[in-house]
Amino acid sequence: MLHLEKVNGNNVWDILKLTVSESQKNFVATNEISIIEAYTAITGNGHAFPFGIYDEDKPVGFLMIGFDVDDYWTDAPEIAKENYNLWRLMIDKAYQNRGYGKEAVSLALEFIKSMPCGEAEYCWLSYEPDNAVARQMYRSFGFEETGEMDGEELIAVLRL
Repeated sequence: MLHLEKVNGNNVWDILKLTVSESQKNFVATNEISIIEAYTAITGNGHAFPFGIYDEDKPVGFLMIGFDVDDYWTDAPEIAKENYNLWRLMIDKAYQNRGYGKEAVSLALEFIKSMPCGEAEYCWLSYEPDNAVARQMYRSFGFEETGEMDGEELIAVLRL
């Protein structure tokens, strides 16, 4: 059964070993970068929830949820303010095409709907315009593109 486990001192090294395929490296940051971003968001008075995605006791991926903006995020899109963000999602190349990504998004939305940082109207995310797999999967959950961009990525939102 798939479940999320907060990244911690016991599992961080296993999470850092997970990688996507070569063809996907332009679509998602490495887990090292994600964990550094989580740390800097938290030290900047922001919120970040980095999780390992596990099938039983086997790490198969990583996801990170954010809330609101931190003190140093100067070019944050308007939707980021006081809303949740599915900030990062990756499934290790050895475990792809098994439904883990979709199941992980369900678990992430379940966590977000518990409103761990307080009430919010939206969950938002962003992805590379040419990442058709991500677009299709997020649409299946009801995320809708807004036409706005976060840097080079398209923004899609889901009303909570």
